Amino acid sequence: MKDQTVVFPDTSPEREPRFRVRARHTASTLTVYQAYRPEIGLAAARDGRFPPEWSRSRMTWIKPSFTWMMYRCGWGTKEGQETVLAVEITREGFEWALRDACLSHYVPELHEDQAAWKRQLRRASARVQWDPERDLRLNPLPYRSLQLGLSGEAAARYADEWIVGIEDVTPLAAEVHALVRAGQLDRAAGLLPQERPLPLDEGALAHLRA
Repeated sequence: MKDQTVVFPDTSPEREPRFRVRARHTASTLTVYQAYRPEIGLAAARDGRFPPEWSRSRMTWIKPSFTWMMYRCGWGTKEGQETVLAVEITREGFEWALRDACLSHYVPELHEDQAAWKRQLRRASARVQWDPERDLRLNPLPYRSLQLGLSGEAAARYADEWIVGIEDVTPLAAEVHALVRAGQLDRAAGLLPQERPLPLDEGALAHLRA
């Protein structure tokens, strides 16, 4: 099959906004992705919650984009990221984190000055960074994917209150990767989670658009 660039269903680089949250979601939940070593990931998928070994003192990053997670974990082949998890969380919790979040870098148009940004960053228990979305070959696309870092109160709420379910999607990652390597991009795209624009209040991302 001739090589091609595959993007998410119902999106195209020409009309996709630079900053928008796209996720697999329902009326009350959305799915985010993380990757862990098997001792943590397999236990989390089995029990529907993170095991005691999961550190609450470190910032944990959640990613609504499956292909960006594949870029980050190398399709589940990178050391310490061999188990890929799909974590279904409440939209209420996710939106709480967005409201509490600060951008991970200084933007003059959004912050009074660097000192003000640093104060906000210290106070916030969540932070946001926007990285190029990825196609099936993990090449960058011209629009951005949101990564949400959680620490302190936000990490505790994530682990204890927001999680609805945890699924081990490592086999899916391996299957999609195998199809990509075989050049069967249409079949691979058909297996991707259906990520759609997440409806948010107009001001939800106003302080977070880099």
